[in-house]
Amino acid sequence: MAAKLKKGDEVVVLTGKDKGKKGTIASVSPTANKAVVEGVNIAIRHTKQSQGSQGGRIPKAMPIDLSNLSLMDKAGKATRVGFRLEDGKKVRFAKTTGEVI
Repeated sequence: MAAKLKKGDEVVVLTGKDKGKKGTIASVSPTANKAVVEGVNIAIRHTKQSQGSQGGRIPKAMPIDLSNLSLMDKAGKATRVGFRLEDGKKVRFAKTTGEVI
């Protein structure tokens, strides 16, 4: 199945503690059905100081399920993603506006 959400897409969170937050997808794991979104689902990682790095509490974006994310259209609203053929190529499009992504 083709990926509806890809790295670099602007998304909005639909459910959970970060509902309504917007961000850019940093990485996608299709096998786990999860994505890491910048600024969303932040956890604090406590690290010990070492010779090469400063220790302390470091915020880290954790993976969030793809079903809890929705692509943002040009107007900044959540939209579903569809596929269609244009000039022999399969392209993604926003279902609300019909624009190619």
